[in-house]
Order: sequence, then C-alpha cells, then structure tokens
Amino acid sequence: MANVEHSGRPGEAFAGAPAKGARLKAARLALWGVAAILAVRQLTVVLGSPRGERLTDLETWVGPNGVLHVNGSLYDSTRFTGTPFGGLALKPLTRAAEQALGWGWTFGTLLLVVALGLVAARALPQPVSRRTALLAAPVAISLLMLSLPVRNTLWLGQTSVIPVLLVLLGCFAVRGERAGGLCIGVAAALQPTVLLFAPLLWFTGRRRAAVSTAGTFAAATALAWAAMPHDSHTYWVHHMAGVGLGGKADALANQSLHGALLRLDLTGPLEIALFLLLGAVVATLALRRAVRYAHDGQLLLAVAITGCAAVAVSPTTWQHQLLWVLLAVVGRVGKRASDRYVWPVAVVLVTALPAKMMLPNMPVVYPLRDNIVLLAAIAAATAVPFLSRTSPYYASPVPTEYAKPVPARFRRVPLLPFLRRALTRPNILLELLLIRVTYAAYQQVRLAATGGSNSAGRATAEHHGRLILDLERVLRIDIEHAVNHAVVKIDWLRNFFDFYYESFHFVVPLGVLAVLYWRRPVDYRWARSSLGFATLLALVGFWLFPLAPPRLMPGFGIIDTVHGVQDFSKPDYGTLTALTNQYAAMPSLHFGWSLWCGVAIAVIAPRWWMKALGLLHPLFTVSAIVATGNHWVLDAVGGAAVVGAGFALTYLLTGPRRVGRADEPRPGVPGAEGSIVPHGRPTAVSPPSS
Repeated sequence: MANVEHSGRPGEAFAGAPAKGARLKAARLALWGVAAILAVRQLTVVLGSPRGERLTDLETWVGPNGVLHVNGSLYDSTRFTGTPFGGLALKPLTRAAEQALGWGWTFGTLLLVVALGLVAARALPQPVSRRTALLAAPVAISLLMLSLPVRNTLWLGQTSVIPVLLVLLGCFAVRGERAGGLCIGVAAALQPTVLLFAPLLWFTGRRRAAVSTAGTFAAATALAWAAMPHDSHTYWVHHMAGVGLGGKADALANQSLHGALLRLDLTGPLEIALFLLLGAVVATLALRRAVRYAHDGQLLLAVAITGCAAVAVSPTTWQHQLLWVLLAVVGRVGKRASDRYVWPVAVVLVTALPAKMMLPNMPVVYPLRDNIVLLAAIAAATAVPFLSRTSPYYASPVPTEYAKPVPARFRRVPLLPFLRRALTRPNILLELLLIRVTYAAYQQVRLAATGGSNSAGRATAEHHGRLILDLERVLRIDIEHAVNHAVVKIDWLRNFFDFYYESFHFVVPLGVLAVLYWRRPVDYRWARSSLGFATLLALVGFWLFPLAPPRLMPGFGIIDTVHGVQDFSKPDYGTLTALTNQYAAMPSLHFGWSLWCGVAIAVIAPRWWMKALGLLHPLFTVSAIVATGNHWVLDAVGGAAVVGAGFALTYLLTGPRRVGRADEPRPGVPGAEGSIVPHGRPTAVSPPSS
C-alpha cells in the first residue's frame, strides 16, 4: 500500500501551450461551477423543505423527543440503528444539533462531502496527467453530489459520510501508520464492517496500521460498553451487531446479501447459513483482489473493493451507506477505448438513479432491479476485470478509428468538430444502458408534463384539443371522425390498424437500430443521434402543449378502437394507465419514430424495394393513429417537424453523414488512402483487428 506516491505536484512535469492551458483553466472553472451549482441545489432542496419532512433521522436521534433524550435504552424504539459508540459520540452534540438542526448540520455534512471528494481526487494512482490532476476534484465532488447516498444523507441528516471519509483519511492523508489506523478504527466503531480494512492493511505490509485499527475499534467499543452496558449488550448480543434494528431487513433500501436473501423468501437457519457462506466468499475474494491492486499501485481501487465487500456482508446496508460503490468508478476496464466508459457510466447511473429507471417494470426482472446496487457492489468486489497498471492497455487502450470528415456546405458546420464519425461499433452494453435510461427519463418527463397524473392536466389538454380541431377545420383537414367511423365498419381493417398501432411502434425502430448497429455502425451513430434529438424535442412539446387525443375529447364521437369506450374522467387503457400520459399527443412520436425509420431505411438501404418498404411504414402508421382515434392529423405534422429538426441538429453538430461501410480498408492496408484517421496513441501491443 505504501507504493502509492503523493509527493510533488502532478502538473510540474507538464508544459502545455498557452492556448491549451487557457482551455484547461476554463474547463476547470466550468467544472467547479457545476459542482457549486449541484451543492447549492442540494442545500436548497433540503433547507427549503418543511421541517418535519427533512433531516428526519437527525430528529429521531437528537431532536426534543429523540432517542438520545430518553431515559431508557437507545434501542427501545429500534429507531436508532447506530453502534453504542455512535450514540455515545452523538450525545455531546445533542444540544448543539437541536439549536442548529437545519443549517449547521447540513452545511457540515456538505463540507464533509467536499473533503471526501478532495481526498479521493488526491488518491488517484500516480502518475496522473496535468489535466486529470486539475479536473479530478470538481468531477469527484459533482459525482458525489449527484449520488443517491449523498442526497439521502443530506436529506435524512445521516452521518454515513464520516466512516468513508475517515477510511480515506487513514489511507491517504494522515501521516504515520498508527494515526491512519486510529482513523480507520474510529470508522469501524461507527460501522463495524469497516473492520474488513484491518486485514487489507495487514496483508499489504501496514501491520502497525492494522493493529492500530483493531485496537482503536476495541477501545472505542469497550468505552461505549462501560458507559452504556445495557445498550451495548442489546446491540452486540441481542441484535448481533445491529441485525433487526431500524427498518425491516427485507426492505428494498437494505442493499446487503442478508436483505437480498430475505427478499427471495429465504428465512430461518437456511437463510442465515447461506448469508454467512456467501458473505465469507465475497469477503475472501474481495480481499485477495484488493491486496493485488494495492500492490499494483491502485490503493484507491483496493479501498473501493474492500468497501464494496463491506456493503455486501453487512447485515443491513441502507441506501445512505453505499458510497463505497461510487468509489469503484476509479477502476479501468476494457482494452478498447470504446469500452473504457462502460464501467464508470454504469457505476454512476446505478448510484445516481432509482432502480426503476435502470430496469423495466417487469416482474421477471424484479430480482435484478431490487438488488441492483448490491449486484454492482458484488461485481466490483469479486468479478469486474480491472486492468493492472502493468497492462499495456491501462494507459493506452486500443484507439478508436475515425472516418475522414466530410466537407459541409456551410462554413460553421460541424459546430462540434470533436464529435467525429467512429468506424467501429460502440459498446453494446453501454448502448443498451443509455437507451434504457434515456427511455426511462422520457417516460418520467412525459408523465410529469401534466403534473404527474392524467387527471391533473385534463382541462388544459381538452382546451388544446378544441384549438387543434378548430385549426384543422380552418385548414379543411379535420378527417379524424370520418376516417375513424369508416374503419370501424370494416372489421378486418379495424383489426389491422389496432394491431399495427400496438405492435410496430417499438419493434420497427429497435429493429432498424439493431440492423444498423450490426451492419452499418457508422450510420448507426448518425441515425441514433437524430432519433435522440427528435425525442428530446418531442418532450418539450409534451411539456409545453399537453393535448387530448381525439378519443379522449368529450362530445367528439370518436370510437376508441384499441381500448374501448372510455370514462373521460378516469380513462382506462390497460396496464399502462398509471405509467403513461395520454395527453402527450403533440407531437406524435408514433408517427415521428415511424418517419425516422422510413427516412433511415430510404437513405441507407441498398435496394429500391427496401426503400419503398421503409417508406410504407410511416404511411401505415399515420393511417393507424388517425383511424384508431389516438392522434390528430396535426400531431403527425408535429412528429414530422421534430424528426426533421433531429436530422438537422445532427447535421449542424456533427457534420454530413459519411457514406461508407465499416469494412473499408484500414490504415496500412493498400487502398486505404487515409480514409480512416486513428485517434490516440498506438499501444505497445498490436491491437486486434476490428
């Protein structure tokens, strides 16, 4: 562990051009600005909430009626879940915390989070580039502010940041092994599973620190036992190190192996035996890996792995105690540059977003969704193949190959010249992860556009529906009623349009993306970007102009062929009733996505009949959305507008689409003629062919 160097300033050996230095300074200031904005936002959210809704855990501990004021045991109400030493340490703060229950405690916690980010940035394995040294601290603080553990800590008034900070201080900031062990021992007295760091210290040569950790933990626990013998007996003996205190152990917030096994309906001796066995396996594998990475010079990664093991083996690991998972973002995974972002993006998303946004709301994936943070911790502790610093791919991954830029008609295009056309496929796991999260965000914004429920925006949506109908009558395109009633009379046509409306909205776009990803990766990126921009613009339309579709307009006489006759005050459209906003009709993404499919197929397909089939899809879709009463004609016009804007934004930001295939000649191959521009330095090992 001692081979992680922190001497000297990382930027001394680097001398960049003045322009590059100015850009780096501007980027650093911008990132610090982002970190400050996120911090202010968190403070505003906490302190702007009613007193009874924020800092609830702090109120439970040190408030006027908190458990630290009661004459009996701390654990009589089981609302206090900390160790006896934690209660002993909090008692002197009771009066001060009561007097400054909001501002003082919240600002103090914020300062601890900032200190945690600074120490973590300083602990990056050496050597680091000047850019990394300057930008690491604001990035680390921003990620901490975005994470659910920190947000929950600030909201609840918890102390879970303190053990993590003490461990990092003991490993990276405090001089002397005994002092470092003292910090980690105090952290273990607050969270007993932190004792896993003692064997890590021992097996990496810092035996004085390991002994100091164990001794400090024993002394603090003995002190609490002497001061509060009844509470100590309750915690360590009756509750077996806190098991059963606080909320129910099978609650979704308990992201530990014990909680996961209980959620799988395992109870009794079998569950306890399985928990002890799995916990021992995870702890053993994690410590072996942590020792190896510590000797490799990646001490911060070793600390994160050990912390992830502590998350898994603790009987109860509540959401505000999961910061160890975020620290695992420092590990590098993947030999290719395009694979390097998968692990950090996955970690950030898992720790920053609710689980329901990561995985769909389907019973078959509930075991994964309910334990997603635990699974990330176990993966980091035991399975993720982090690269060693001795690997030639650690500093120089296999570079991504880029196409030669295509000249644009306009001088300022592309506006973002660094977004070049990669010739190889993007990482499939990263793509699926981002697509899922983007779609979950789309669903949330789409529903929130009318206040979070379909009834909240009904009056506004119906008013906008009347405006649309009046405009269509002026333009003489109000054909919805006539088409709907004509189709209803023809059973086979009605069934066809109902099936088409329900089945092809997702299947065809996903199919087009899959084919492009596999066969035309260069075109895949172009098409995916245009679709993303179109969807984002559609969300703006949903938010600004909630609109009732024809089938939900009272008195209009439209027959809902898909969902049947509706009660307009409480419409029922199947299992999606509570999950979708039926007043998000303008623009129509049913038509917009189908038009995107048609354009992409028409532009890229090599055969004329393929192009013709592609263009039939938006034709059938616009017929289906009007015939079934789900959209106005002008909704389709709005869908076409956002799709056109999506393609235009892609052109403006990244330049013209490059015509070509991924299997064109590579550099060094006769006939390449510079058509591909490698990005980045070559690695010491010859990269495999793409």
